[in-house]
Amino acid sequence: MSSHDATLDAGAASDRRRWIALAIVMTAAFMDLVDATIVNIAIPSIEKDLGASFGAIQWITAGYALAFAAGLITGGRLGDIYGRKRLFLLGTAGFTIASALCGFAANQEMLVASRLLQGATAALMVPQVLSIIHVTFPAHERGKVFGMFGAIIGLGAVSGPLLGALLTQGNIAGLEWRPIFLINLPVGIAGLLLGRKFIAESKAPKALRLDLIGVFLVTTALLMLIYPLTRGRELDWPLWGHLMMVGSLLVFGLLIAYEKHKTAKDGSPLVELSLFRVKSFAAGIAVQLTFGVVLGIFFLVWTLYMQIGLGWSPLKAGLTGVPFSISVSVAAGLSVQKLVPRFGRKVLQAGALTMAAGVLLYLFEAGRYGTGIQPLQMIAPLVVMGLGMGLIVAPLTDAVLSDVPKEHAGSASGLINTTGQMGNALGLGLVSVVFFGSIDDERLARVPAEVGPAFTDAFQNALGWAAAVLAGIFLVMFALPAKPKQHLEGGGEAEAVTEKEPVLAH
Repeated sequence: MSSHDATLDAGAASDRRRWIALAIVMTAAFMDLVDATIVNIAIPSIEKDLGASFGAIQWITAGYALAFAAGLITGGRLGDIYGRKRLFLLGTAGFTIASALCGFAANQEMLVASRLLQGATAALMVPQVLSIIHVTFPAHERGKVFGMFGAIIGLGAVSGPLLGALLTQGNIAGLEWRPIFLINLPVGIAGLLLGRKFIAESKAPKALRLDLIGVFLVTTALLMLIYPLTRGRELDWPLWGHLMMVGSLLVFGLLIAYEKHKTAKDGSPLVELSLFRVKSFAAGIAVQLTFGVVLGIFFLVWTLYMQIGLGWSPLKAGLTGVPFSISVSVAAGLSVQKLVPRFGRKVLQAGALTMAAGVLLYLFEAGRYGTGIQPLQMIAPLVVMGLGMGLIVAPLTDAVLSDVPKEHAGSASGLINTTGQMGNALGLGLVSVVFFGSIDDERLARVPAEVGPAFTDAFQNALGWAAAVLAGIFLVMFALPAKPKQHLEGGGEAEAVTEKEPVLAH
């Protein structure tokens, strides 16, 4: 074999290995996304089996998001310091163990504690996904890769309830709800074995130290914001909750002041404030936050509306989301491959308007058919909404990360994920206002026949709010770059990236 042939074979092997690495990290991201939504549909089964209280149920669902959001920025920075592959494998191992503990939980307390551990370990695993993509693929290929990532996000968002419905209603081996967690075990073990072999190790080029004070401040600020939102309705919105949320803004201010000091002192801040001077990053973060609010509102009220308001089975509710899932995936692929390179920012803005149109169509259909509505009548609004969401989620990640310096990839991806989770938590908090705010619990307890109409009205009210937020997103998107950054097709930047960040690690 000639040296030229050997070089070609080595190049092909290198190319094959990095695509395998991509499949591994995307599977982990999908596993996390599914786990965040899979529990909602199994709540009645968990409640019955463990005798779980309403407070415990809230912690089982929201505890994951709380631990996840609080640890994301720290997880991203730890990857920059100690190696993204190492942290990814550590997080995957922890997530798999926590999933086993959830699946074998003997009581509600053990399940709540295991869900908190699951969220914390996901916060080590997930930020490394975007970082590994960022350093493994040259600039001219990242648009395509982030398009695939967007499709996975769309698929994960709605396949969680469907998978949860199939596993719960199937009652595999008489385990009822437990397989929704146990399914993570073979996936996690496979990810660990393949990840060790195929993922490249990478770190920040310059030595960084962990900013422990920054970790404390960011965790405290996020907990002070998200905890009262999570518990607010259950506790009848106490004064201390409002004071805690206001106090979180002061702690965020203290964090910014300390991070400026830390940057000047030794150049190792937890939150790289210079990222916010990158216009595409700052604008993308704002879009991510507001879009997270929409998703937080919609997916929870949609599940409540179908299962409690309409009295549908978990499987019927889960299958209803299939057209939405397909639409998101199709639009995600089209937006990155064909539309964004040609039309730029207008594609994301068209996505916001399309999704808003789908929400308003759903609002109309819910009012027109009332409690007699069937999945067939939901297809049109769900397809329109899914197309709109796909046009946003796929190109947004690339827009946010496109101009970020490589040494801050972990910090930036941690911030992106944290912002999305914060938006989600804000949306979940707003559900208490825009959905439950229009429901009279005491009246429904006396007159059960009114549950369906009351939940239908509340669903319409929540959809109106979601459409308003999407209109706001459309306006915020004017701050995004009008056209995507033109990546080189070969040589230049792409070669420099490959040389600095070797793809293979044995």
